[in-house]
Amino acid sequence: MNTFVEGGVDRVPVADTDLARSIVANEPGAFERLMRQHNRRLFRVARSILRDDAEAEDALQEGYIKAFRAMPGYRADARLSTWLTRIIVNQALEYRRRAPAGNGADAHPDEYIDGDAARAPETPETLAMREDLRRLIEQAIDDLPEPYRGVFMLRAVEGLSVDETAASLGISEANTKIRMLRARARLRESLGQRLGPLLENVFAFDGQRCDRIVSHVCARLGLPAPPPLASDVLLPSTTPRSFS
Repeated sequence: MNTFVEGGVDRVPVADTDLARSIVANEPGAFERLMRQHNRRLFRVARSILRDDAEAEDALQEGYIKAFRAMPGYRADARLSTWLTRIIVNQALEYRRRAPAGNGADAHPDEYIDGDAARAPETPETLAMREDLRRLIEQAIDDLPEPYRGVFMLRAVEGLSVDETAASLGISEANTKIRMLRARARLRESLGQRLGPLLENVFAFDGQRCDRIVSHVCARLGLPAPPPLASDVLLPSTTPRSFS
């Protein structure tokens, strides 16, 4: 089970059914806890479909509104994360259907930290080179065909299992495996073996974005305004994934 950090202390996320009951009962902070626990993964899922940061934020917020209103109907037939992912996927697909063809914007990712690069002196040249490299990686992922892009984001970047990815996207496990293999082959062709160690921080989800989404959703739902936690964000713990 993933942990998240609150006040500098690792804590285990509340069980799905308990958290859902707390949200339905309008317990203070319950829905904020859910958003902060799942924000990064769901943002990445939405962005894998929309390929635009701002559109992904909008779709995520709308999806959260729908999830909050549908929460009384959650029966734990699937994990809460899978249930939420399906809502966000559908919302992002709806946004894409409404968007003009060719709509997109450049991402503005945060600075990634790679092991060797973190120990090297930072110069304008090295920073520019690292930024160019990460943009190249993000562009390569964006250029994947849509069926491969969503699977790759969930499997390689977020580390979901085959069955979790299949359930989240509404496809078979066999199809999930095939799409992942094809996504890997396409990315290796363009980027070689340097891609894997950098995946953890592409499409970075920073504390300010997390605060912004939580604040906007709480305001629209009439929930108490949460304090900003940009410097101490509740996010699932992850480790860099290798897909070679």
